[in-house]
Amino acid sequence: MGTSAVPDIVVGRLPLYLRALSQMEAEGKEITSSQELGERLGISSAQIRKDLSQFGEFGKQGTGYSIGYLTEQLKRILKVNQTWDVALIGVGDLGRAVANYAGFLDRGFRVVAIYDNDPRKIGLKVGPFQIRDAAKLVQDLRGQRIQVAMLAVPVAEAQSVTDRLVEGGVRAILCYAPTSISVPRLVRVQYIDPVLHLQRMTYYVP
Repeated sequence: MGTSAVPDIVVGRLPLYLRALSQMEAEGKEITSSQELGERLGISSAQIRKDLSQFGEFGKQGTGYSIGYLTEQLKRILKVNQTWDVALIGVGDLGRAVANYAGFLDRGFRVVAIYDNDPRKIGLKVGPFQIRDAAKLVQDLRGQRIQVAMLAVPVAEAQSVTDRLVEGGVRAILCYAPTSISVPRLVRVQYIDPVLHLQRMTYYVP
């Protein structure tokens, strides 16, 4: 099935399923069910079965899902059965935290380079990385064939940096800047803005 035929909201739930399966596997479990997954995630078992059916048949009625097999299949579908090199642009407080985060590698991503345009930061070490000059961004991206980037720059710089990421061949951008950026149709953007999630939650607070 082509990726365009699958609703984005369904694709967005697949990483949740994968994370829950990984936790189950770490607990020593080998078999699960849509009911158990649903209870862990707060999603109905019917919805989980419907989502998975978009990509094939992964379990048998009455016997459930093999956790190992379903994990492998979801990694294949999400293309994280390989390791993606990632560039991080912006090494302020947030960028430093992201650069030092150790949880990317075992989930399919490897930060390989970090960039900033502040002359006072260029050349400094952050964890295992040396901050590179953002002026070399396009050249480096093309040379290393990096297709995934994380954007942790101020709002005022977000669009101009995005344009350079696209010029360098990046096709997937995780944007931490609290703004919307414009990209060509074939480039995918995912936004992370904690304030939006906080505002959504406070709606439900009595």
